[in-house]
Amino acid sequence: MGAGEGTSGCCLGLDVGTQGVKAILIDAQTCAVIARGAAPLSLIPGLLPGHAEQHPRDWADAIRGAVADVWKAAPHARESLLSVGVSGQQHGAVVVDEHRQVIRPAKLWCDTSTAAEAAELSALLNRPIPAGFTAPKLLWLKRNEPAHWARVRHVLLPHDWVNLQLTGAIATEAGDASGTGYFDPVAREWDRFALAAIDTHAHELLPRIAAPGSIIGQLNESGVDLLGLPASAMGRVAVSTGGGDNMMSAIGAGATAPGPAVISLGTSATVFTVSDRPLLDPTGAIAPFCDSTGHWLPLICMLNCTGVLEEVRQAFGMTHAGLTALARAVPPGCDGLAFTPYLRGERVPNLPDATGTLSGIRDGLLRPGHLYRAALEGVTASIVSAVQRLRDGDLPITTIRLVGGGAKNELWRELILEGMGAPVQLVPEPETAALGAAIQAQSAVSPRAIVGVRS
Repeated sequence: MGAGEGTSGCCLGLDVGTQGVKAILIDAQTCAVIARGAAPLSLIPGLLPGHAEQHPRDWADAIRGAVADVWKAAPHARESLLSVGVSGQQHGAVVVDEHRQVIRPAKLWCDTSTAAEAAELSALLNRPIPAGFTAPKLLWLKRNEPAHWARVRHVLLPHDWVNLQLTGAIATEAGDASGTGYFDPVAREWDRFALAAIDTHAHELLPRIAAPGSIIGQLNESGVDLLGLPASAMGRVAVSTGGGDNMMSAIGAGATAPGPAVISLGTSATVFTVSDRPLLDPTGAIAPFCDSTGHWLPLICMLNCTGVLEEVRQAFGMTHAGLTALARAVPPGCDGLAFTPYLRGERVPNLPDATGTLSGIRDGLLRPGHLYRAALEGVTASIVSAVQRLRDGDLPITTIRLVGGGAKNELWRELILEGMGAPVQLVPEPETAALGAAIQAQSAVSPRAIVGVRS
């Protein structure tokens, strides 16, 4: 989309993910990418199985690194920055005290240590609550770390916490909030009954819900320092609401109206499409998310995606390109070798304690090419099943758009095309979440609404 008449300058999008932070700077009139940057992140090592955590301070350090790359590529853009938007990994629980200081590391979307709390809440609320959602994390914290729970004054999602550092404002938006387990996606407000199941005071800990794509504040001193900007940016540069990474990815992939389905091949695999109505799936397989433009975003998330391929790569000490070349020589079906890729448990189907399996092993099949293709086929089968679930919900899917790091693999794209029954397009910009955050930031200071991405 283009900017409104007279809008000049640039807009910054940040995507705070599990494996790293990505930054994209776009021209405010054309939405063309001016510069980009990246910095890695990792999980806290040595935790018990099922636990997955990160320190928010590490997100801040990675933001500094990614944005430094941007300013190195476009040094004069600092003076013309108009706005910032933040995309964040969903479901993470950032708990802060009365001084807005982080109490403990954030438990992440891929943390399955809360399976028992998730099952308990699901039974009590009579609807499925995945272990990865925020609600069971809070119940887990209350029971396992009562001293920490007693200090909690605000519960934030990862992108909310970044916005707090940028502006001092405590707020969220419906898209990211709908991945907590205690949000009503139809009414677009906090679910007081679900919150009471966690704690009678839980509703007091939550941020206000801002309008989609609105401005939640201006950069303050902390924000200027975090982004490496001159003091003149303080109070001048706007910060939009931002949103969850899937919501921002939908904007970045141009999925802002019904029709296209987006498949994201990253640490997790997500499949989603925009809908004009909420989709409440009694099985819980389809998450009834809101998007970040005022619509809904029915979504299916599978915990196991590119990490399965990385396990095979590490086992043989080869490159993904080399393994892909070997896998291409293996016939479809891998001579009977099948890989069930539930290495981290799984969300869809809801099997948080599941493990991966190899079946059909015969002489000569435990080779790099066979194992890599079996991993590709196993994850692809999960993705194809997810798309069919969306179709079964009467959602019109006209095209498939592929995003994420895994979409660069040509063999994987071919396997997905074979199973889709719809045209498959590779989105040119791989970092759609960061791009979507930048486009939302641009829209927040432009008189025009988000309608898509200019090709």
